[in-house]
Amino acid sequence: MTEVVQAPERPDERKFRRISHWIDGTLVPGESGRSGPVYNPALGVQSAEVDFASVEEIGRAVAAAKDAFSSWRSVSLSQRQELLFRIRQLIRDRREEMAKILTDEHGKVFSDALGEVQRGLEVVEFACGIPTLLKGDFSEQASTGIDVYSIRQPLGVVAGITPFNFPAMVPMWMWAPAIACGNTFVLKPSEKDPSASLFVGELLKEAGVPDGVFNVVQGDKVAVDAILAHPDIAAVSFVGSTPIARYIYEQGTAAGKRVQALGGAKNHMVVLPDADLEMAADAAVSAAYGSAGERCMAISAVVAVGDSADPLIDAIKQRLPKVKVGPGNDPESEMGPLITREHRDKVASYIDHGREQGATVVADGREATPEGDGFFLGVSLLDKVTPEMDAYKDEIFGPVLVVTRADTYDEAVQLVNENPYGNGVALFTRDGGVARQFQCDVQVGMVGINVPIPVPVAYYSFGGWKSSLFGDSHIYGPEGITFYTRGKVVSSRWPDPATSKVDLGFPQTR
Repeated sequence: MTEVVQAPERPDERKFRRISHWIDGTLVPGESGRSGPVYNPALGVQSAEVDFASVEEIGRAVAAAKDAFSSWRSVSLSQRQELLFRIRQLIRDRREEMAKILTDEHGKVFSDALGEVQRGLEVVEFACGIPTLLKGDFSEQASTGIDVYSIRQPLGVVAGITPFNFPAMVPMWMWAPAIACGNTFVLKPSEKDPSASLFVGELLKEAGVPDGVFNVVQGDKVAVDAILAHPDIAAVSFVGSTPIARYIYEQGTAAGKRVQALGGAKNHMVVLPDADLEMAADAAVSAAYGSAGERCMAISAVVAVGDSADPLIDAIKQRLPKVKVGPGNDPESEMGPLITREHRDKVASYIDHGREQGATVVADGREATPEGDGFFLGVSLLDKVTPEMDAYKDEIFGPVLVVTRADTYDEAVQLVNENPYGNGVALFTRDGGVARQFQCDVQVGMVGINVPIPVPVAYYSFGGWKSSLFGDSHIYGPEGITFYTRGKVVSSRWPDPATSKVDLGFPQTR
């Protein structure tokens, strides 16, 4: 059904490239004896081997970050700003190199990879304003002869644990504000596509970031647990699935750390009968199948209200054959493979489960995939999906869009609000009053009005509600600055010694 771009031939067998750690400003080969495979998803073949860090190796990275902290936090705001501008320029200049790394290891098409780099770069640009972002408040003469002011100071060593779906962007959401605030950083990227993290380490060193300020440790659960337990790590940021987010939050806070853990999603797109259905169909296809649906902000459930359902389904169905599925490095491809064979098979299983549970399979992505061993699944569409079905309940994280029908606006809002996830939601309508009511009624952290993927710009913060977020702080933007700093209030007086006296009463401000 979907147009297919054929995959290239397999490369000749060769020795696998080794992907290691970045500690104290240099590449450091792993010593644990443990490693994992890294694949080219478009070919279905292993392309590299990534070292898995031991507890001791995590300790070395943290020690390097701790040693660098005292001098890094003393660097002036203007110098940090200048350094961040250099980082920004280097990423801009070499964004195509970074995007190629993403396409090779993640599988996303090159244009999407470039878009990922750009959205991450926006947070670096936001962090370039750190002198303004860290301004405190000052109250002169709060009490007689006493001035009161507030300041924000860095935490120390902080860590980020990031997912496979955005191996460049999500780390930038963390390390850019973290180091701008004066912290030092330890990154544990996904073991499925780890090379982008080392590319960033080299760029930061080229920009002039002191050794130890930014470190990368590759690994699996051993590395994660070592980060959560390490006493010298003050805070942990995480993006991933809800079960792991809950684990990160519980273990990290139990160890006395500040934690922001962003979990999974089941993002709805509510389409009202008055909506522009052609625009809504374009948006549904774009938001559901971009990056093969491996996005926590992807639209995975369309709620068609009233008599919008049949014409909307028809409009979406007409667009599916035009989606070109193929290798990410082919300029004709619009959607690449999934990250692993196991994930592809799991996503595909929802098509059969949906049919067995009573859904109508409008498009089966298994019927149109490139030849070869790549981890491809074409665009899939299930209609008449009800809330008790697995395809509705679960975060599928792949190119399977489900359509649920609702009779009224109130029923649609109830569906969204009763869902355990609360990451993103979109409403398509021409009625401004209804749109305003919707943004008030809906229990979701990020809302789009005729915008299918409402990822906030960098000077706002990103994060959901309910089981999509554990912790009090959203990521990047103003809340990111707050997360990576702690407040201090200073009360000062420079009195005439002749006026000093003993006063055992409670301090007064009048």
